Amino acid sequence: MSVASIGKARKAAESVAGDDLPIDLEAIASQTDVALAMELSTSTREDIDRITLSMVGHLNLMLCEELGAREDEGVRKLVRQGYDLISHEKRPTVETPSFVAFHYLRDAGALTRRLMRIYAERNDLDVP
Repeated sequence: MSVASIGKARKAAESVAGDDLPIDLEAIASQTDVALAMELSTSTREDIDRITLSMVGHLNLMLCEELGAREDEGVRKLVRQGYDLISHEKRPTVETPSFVAFHYLRDAGALTRRLMRIYAERNDLDVP
């Protein structure tokens, strides 16, 4: 009896963790707004690093979606840029100067915003 219950629980967990969950475009839009509104002169490195981590997560999420890269060369180029940007070699480290980390954040924010718009358009969703 408990094996069946564990099996059912596992299936339920897998379906919740699957592709059926909607993407929270409002949260992504809000975070990209924050990232793109930040100014280097008033941002701490901790703020830059915190928002960058969130932005890389949102960018990665967008890259996992079907955006039409097979059919559209422009989208394909953006997807390639996204994968290049989130690669570990390109991400800022502790040794990276703050201004470089800041520009990385802005690049990630701008690209995430563009991919979010493509995703929304392909899925007939309103862009927040």
